[in-house]
Amino acid sequence: MSRYVIALDQGTTSSRAVLVDSRGQVVSCVQNPFPQRYPQPGWVEHDPRDILSSQLGALTELIVANGLTQRSVACIGITNQRETTVVWRRDTGEPICNAIVWQCRRTAELVERICGDADVAEQVAERTGLVPDAYFSASKIRWILDNVPGARQEASRGNLAFGTVDSWLLWSLTSGAVHATDTTNASRTMLFNIHTMEWDPWLLDLFGIPESMLPEVRPSSGLFGVTDAAGVMPGIPICGVAGDQQAALFGQCCFERGQAKNTYGTGCFLLMHTGDEPRRSSHNLITTVAASAPDAPGPEYALEGSVFMAGALLQWLRDELGLIDDVADTSAIARSVPDTGGVYVVPAFTGLGAPYWDAQARGTITGLTRGTTKAHIVRAAVESLAYQVRDLVAAMEADAGVGLAVLGVDGGASANDFLVQFQCDMLRCTLRRPACTESTALGAAFLAGLSSGFWKDKDQLRALRSAGDVYNPLLEDERHRALVLGWQRALRQTMTCEKGNPW
Repeated sequence: MSRYVIALDQGTTSSRAVLVDSRGQVVSCVQNPFPQRYPQPGWVEHDPRDILSSQLGALTELIVANGLTQRSVACIGITNQRETTVVWRRDTGEPICNAIVWQCRRTAELVERICGDADVAEQVAERTGLVPDAYFSASKIRWILDNVPGARQEASRGNLAFGTVDSWLLWSLTSGAVHATDTTNASRTMLFNIHTMEWDPWLLDLFGIPESMLPEVRPSSGLFGVTDAAGVMPGIPICGVAGDQQAALFGQCCFERGQAKNTYGTGCFLLMHTGDEPRRSSHNLITTVAASAPDAPGPEYALEGSVFMAGALLQWLRDELGLIDDVADTSAIARSVPDTGGVYVVPAFTGLGAPYWDAQARGTITGLTRGTTKAHIVRAAVESLAYQVRDLVAAMEADAGVGLAVLGVDGGASANDFLVQFQCDMLRCTLRRPACTESTALGAAFLAGLSSGFWKDKDQLRALRSAGDVYNPLLEDERHRALVLGWQRALRQTMTCEKGNPW
């Protein structure tokens, strides 16, 4: 009988269940979208019950469609949208409000009030590796405690549980037996000390959050519990958990210092493995915990830069503007014109992330003329992803002190050949796109499979991920400089703050 690992890939707009065989191949995948909620400008919410039902539905459909039994499933790995904040009652398991999504900007002023003092901001950055921002979970928890009636009182009595989405799924899959998270997700809360690898009392006090709400923190690869939820096959061990971007870094087999990957998902995320020492960024990047194999002697770290709008920008072209019928059409549309005609899109819909960190910036389209067509705007939107990643790489190279020779790419938009070639031209380095671009799901599967013994070691995983496409730069230097200068002008027109950034 063939045996498999199931990866639960809970993303910002959909939940997926992915079946992976011993060759590291995706055998089957079920994807369920769920509603996005925008109650006010800049606010983004999910109903945690929508997250759960879509994820359990995908898992159940995968099991039924493939005739899986308890004997044929070695284990489950979980990967998830990070920072999104869920608070629920311990006695009933019911959420007390909608989840506040990582994209939500409602707490920007709260973060400024709490972390506005330079000494406080420095302490937060030193302990967490993060730039104080509404992006992370701490201020979202604080907002819930301050704004949901009775929440703070219930929390003080120990009746409420907080979790990022992985914790919410673990709790639900184990019928409340496990309230835990892994180190990668914990490191995105702005409450976790990445040096001591523990919840930090000073940070908890700063944000006014009771420690009783927090999950137990465990390594990414190891036994978390077994399934026991109604309607789900019981007794399957859950052996790996990682935030989506750290899972993708692991899935790209970036196990060593200096190896890097970029994922084009709803957002766009560049991570470089920095070894067993946290490397503090001087270029507005984030220091984060990397997912580690079960035999790792200690924690491992990465530098990260985040672009808030990537695949979501292409969805906006389709759903809000109606410029395209299918996101997959953007490659052909972009190639239907020789250039953008001077048009640049800066997709700061929810502010700008690294390396700019301008929470108040909002999206702009510049360079419009009477001759601008739909194709010019579509091409400019696709190119904007590559420009933002270029700026991240420049900052990362400065922090690391070395140039990037090869970048692994994955995620939905990496299937766009125009984007990948343009990205290669902007970075002026080699890009590798693996034959299977499901790096996030594979990372969760690999972490679980190593822990359960399904795969032997990291060398076996490297061998499984050797095939793929290679891209090399084609753009001439003069044209490259002109395009980058145009992007930098568009950025300056968009940004609201003066931070001395060279962009």
